[in-house]
Amino acid sequence: MKIEEIDAIQYKNNQHHEVKEKVVKDETITLTINKSISRSLSAIEESLKEFAAGYLINENMIKSMDDIKNLEIDGPQINVEIDDRLLKTNETVLCSDSAGGWRSKIKEVIPVESDFKVSVNELIERINELKENAEIWQATGGTHVAGIVHNGKFVVKEDVSRHVAVDKVIGYGILNGFDLKNSYVIYSGRMPADMVIKMTRAGVPVLASNAAPANSGYNIAKKGNITLVGFLRGQRCNIYNNQNRVIFD
Repeated sequence: MKIEEIDAIQYKNNQHHEVKEKVVKDETITLTINKSISRSLSAIEESLKEFAAGYLINENMIKSMDDIKNLEIDGPQINVEIDDRLLKTNETVLCSDSAGGWRSKIKEVIPVESDFKVSVNELIERINELKENAEIWQATGGTHVAGIVHNGKFVVKEDVSRHVAVDKVIGYGILNGFDLKNSYVIYSGRMPADMVIKMTRAGVPVLASNAAPANSGYNIAKKGNITLVGFLRGQRCNIYNNQNRVIFD
């Protein structure tokens, strides 16, 4: 089960009483690469293969699934084997952060070349679909939700970490043959540099959110030729950088 009930006291309008509150059930997930580098983080124990694939791409550890020699899921344990040369190339630029994972220092930003376009009306519809499909968030309020759209197919994943949710949808796209340069990611959360860099590394041209971009995210978007769509709420949004990818019907 992804949801548990816990005891709480609810206070409202000068009254308080005992209630049962639903909370998301997260676990400690451990990702180990080549039996030598290991990091644990809090996540929902599902779609872990998708998470691993997306994470390795988004953190610049690999360039494609061909770089993975073996990937095994054993409960909350993810064991990955990649070419030792890739590990030696990347281990010097890995650093830990408060998200519980590795965040590569951004030393290089490769621009995404894509002619992909999406209508503003579709984005407005998708942000509403995103909320409707966020079943755990609706029940608990305790998750972030992300979706990837490719050729009309819309796949949604939730997790306690916005990074993990985005890693899972990009990993899903990689594992299921999506043409990422003709896809977009839509999710709940801010758009700072460490989120936007995922798009450049995966080759996704558009990142849309109901929240705001940070200046660091905007700067990476400019370098990486990424279109950011922020404040996607109701019938409004702001488009930042390479605005011609968004069609105003």
